[in-house]
Amino acid sequence: MSREDILASLMGQARGEGAEMITLRAIIEEASVLATDRALDRLGLGDASAEGDLIALRELLGAWRDAKASAWKAMIDWIVRGALALLLIGIAVRLGVWDLL
Repeated sequence: MSREDILASLMGQARGEGAEMITLRAIIEEASVLATDRALDRLGLGDASAEGDLIALRELLGAWRDAKASAWKAMIDWIVRGALALLLIGIAVRLGVWDLL
């Protein structure tokens, strides 16, 4: 019995007997599972290999975040090194090191 058939059966039961709380909960649960399955199918994630695809995407996203953090760290490191080099050049000019050469 498919999800659509189960949902149709529960809706018929609710219409025929009156809607008890347990029937309403079952309808909501089946409808939400059916809607989730449809949404995953529309996204192309409804097949058996979807879990592996999502794991691979998470790993790729983690690698991207690590690379981005490393790039920022390297850029800040180069900026600090450049500032220190300029400071040393400034000190050398102030002390007249160029006259000694």
